[in-house]
Amino acid sequence: QVQLVESGGGLVQPGGSARLSCRTSGFPFSLYYMSWYRQAPGKERELVAGITSGDRDQILLDSVKGRFSISRSNAERTVFLQMNSLKPEDTAVYLCNVYYNANNYWGQGTQVTVSS
Repeated sequence: QVQLVESGGGLVQPGGSARLSCRTSGFPFSLYYMSWYRQAPGKERELVAGITSGDRDQILLDSVKGRFSISRSNAERTVFLQMNSLKPEDTAVYLCNVYYNANNYWGQGTQVTVSS
């Protein structure tokens, strides 16, 4: 079955960096668009970034442009989110997503807290 497992979150100081990973199984990873979402307490889930099967990255959330980047390793079946210059407003649960076989699949999420 499809599995998405995020890791790499934690407590980060403002201005710091973190690299999130989403390890996957159960579908032909190299053929599918992968994305990262985030959800802060009391807010709706929002799309942060996506990357095509052809490795074309898209930062879709204006507030993170220039600070975040998305990449993938087809050999490792993993998608990454590099987050730099973190701000307190980046605090959220970060989740990876794939739309496969007419279903949306989500990982359990990884908490990123930006605080001094």
